[in-house]
Amino acid sequence: MNIIRMENISKLYKSGQLQVEALKNISFEIKEKEFVSIMGPSGSGKSTLLNIIGCLDHASGGTYELAGTKVDKLNDSKMSQVRNLFIGFVFQSFHLLPRMNALKNVEIPLIYRGMNSKQRRELAEAALEQVGLKDRMNHLPAQLSGGQQQRVAIARAIVGNPSIILADEPTGALDSKSGEMIMELFIELNEKKSMTIVQVTHEEEIAEYGKRIIRLVDGQIVSDSKVEEKNV
Repeated sequence: MNIIRMENISKLYKSGQLQVEALKNISFEIKEKEFVSIMGPSGSGKSTLLNIIGCLDHASGGTYELAGTKVDKLNDSKMSQVRNLFIGFVFQSFHLLPRMNALKNVEIPLIYRGMNSKQRRELAEAALEQVGLKDRMNHLPAQLSGGQQQRVAIARAIVGNPSIILADEPTGALDSKSGEMIMELFIELNEKKSMTIVQVTHEEEIAEYGKRIIRLVDGQIVSDSKVEEKNV
């Protein structure tokens, strides 16, 4: 079953008299439980596309269905509700609040759902345990390594049990060993927790952790192919 369906998606930006077409007639489908990498050089439109998938921005044209809902027909308030229910975000720069410990950072999405403090704590602790950081839950971000901060960010992304994880350059600020650990965690979430993963990356090695790679150039899809399984 398709969880994401995009048909002829376009995105235009206007600056004075100048009009830039960031995405041009993008069409693809992503099934539930897929792990898809979106690749492309700087300026190819991959982050713009991820923002539209994540209901952070509206397309200028085309049709976008998320879990059967026509997102392009929704207003900002409804898009926010859909985003909070279905999607967890992981960013390159972590976006953790520096004055909150790991536990409080992970609880944030649950506050927007109106969940009480006891439920929030239980779910946040479980999410931190899942990423191997329950023993660091009282640490501030500055007391954690880059890899640990990204794992806290992943715990925050999964705490509400979303259907989809969207990751924008999730290993971009990490050393290679920490990056490898993050990607192994994504594989576990995909295979054991049945979460759909969509990541943007410019690194071929990171893209190949996915099962499929969509390549963009100048706002258009130039290839969409499965990743060949490596012989171990």
